[in-house]
Amino acid sequence: MVATPHILVVDDDPRLLDLLHRYLRQNNYLVTTAIDARQARLHMQHMAFDLMVLDVMLPDQNGMQLTKELRRTDDIPILLLTARGEAEDRIAGLEVGADDYLVKPFEPRELLLRIAMILRRRQPTPETSYVTFGPFSFNLATQELTSNGEAIYLTSGEASLLKLLATEPGKSISRAELSARSNFAGSDRAIDVQIVRLRRKLEEDPRQPRYLLTMRGEGYVLRAANAP
Repeated sequence: MVATPHILVVDDDPRLLDLLHRYLRQNNYLVTTAIDARQARLHMQHMAFDLMVLDVMLPDQNGMQLTKELRRTDDIPILLLTARGEAEDRIAGLEVGADDYLVKPFEPRELLLRIAMILRRRQPTPETSYVTFGPFSFNLATQELTSNGEAIYLTSGEASLLKLLATEPGKSISRAELSARSNFAGSDRAIDVQIVRLRRKLEEDPRQPRYLLTMRGEGYVLRAANAP
């Protein structure tokens, strides 16, 4: 039996918090709510969550700051909510380690789809197709990355981008194509941000990458030891 996903929703708007609580419960999620960062931390000390829906503008701490702090010790997937939809704001959210970014006001069904997309990556699957490079092994089915058998946390954006590159190892893929085929359609800058974050996790020296290479005038390529 698959456990029901438990979602922590953090927002200082009581009305929206109540609406999200009822809507997500109606769609078969367990839901806990918090009105600020302090309350969210208290909940996380006593309960385990599968995903956090986090408002950027909280009264006691900016949601992006909280995301950055959590990423030092916790791999909980984080979906940021914000009233600001500029590209730079979305990119800033990705840079601090958010999995996704949803602009208010939003359609409830879109929230459900984004939550499902993030959680789907963590579900087990019988498929076992791997790509290896150096000490790393990437499971194309589960989008899980390990180094010498130890799991390395990837955000949904990082994992989806690595899968695109790992599906065709050794082939240079342009930023435009990666953007069109990923969750960051229309944003080449967002692709660059994800590449930088991936290199920090994959490369001994991100400034001189061995595996995730830039091909000048062509795009990015993953240098792997095997093809699926």
